[in-house]
Amino acid sequence: MFKASVILKNAREDKDLSLEEISKKLKISTKYLRAIEGEQKSEFPDEPYCSLIIKDYANFLGLNGEDVISLFRRDFASDSKSAATTSAQFSITPQFTFRLATIVVICLFVGYIVFEYLKFNQPPELKVNWPLSSNSAEITGITDPESTIKVNNDTLIVDQSGSFHKSLDLSQPNTKVVVESKSPSGKTTTVEKTY
Repeated sequence: MFKASVILKNAREDKDLSLEEISKKLKISTKYLRAIEGEQKSEFPDEPYCSLIIKDYANFLGLNGEDVISLFRRDFASDSKSAATTSAQFSITPQFTFRLATIVVICLFVGYIVFEYLKFNQPPELKVNWPLSSNSAEITGITDPESTIKVNNDTLIVDQSGSFHKSLDLSQPNTKVVVESKSPSGKTTTVEKTY
């Protein structure tokens, strides 16, 4: 598949004509003829003059001017398309917005799953309010509402806010109090104090 510039140059050389001779006969600047044969697009004259020059040049060489113009436009259009695709600028399109929204939703979903997994597999928080030493004490505290609480191996009921309480007899010296909170995943948090 030949380019229009190659066809024009080959036809001119077959007729053994110089660019200067054609320039004098057609009254077209040699600068434009060189630019057309050399495909120097920056030197092309503006339209419609460029198409007229190519048509006159082709007709002078005995070629079909309309066909050569069609080839030239095809060559020039394919070059401008490839240049446009390589220098495409960033723009926000509906497709880009959709892809970005999809990525954000997926990242949020994955983050939520990871957060819930870590929350499920970590030991529960346990805060115990230790009473001052006395013969009987009321041990209170707070933990995760889904956890199970044991005070000295006695299972307690945890209310919806995670609070619990237990009365103990501390009359014997060096009484050890162990409070254990166990999550549904089996992780435990233990605190202890000796009275």
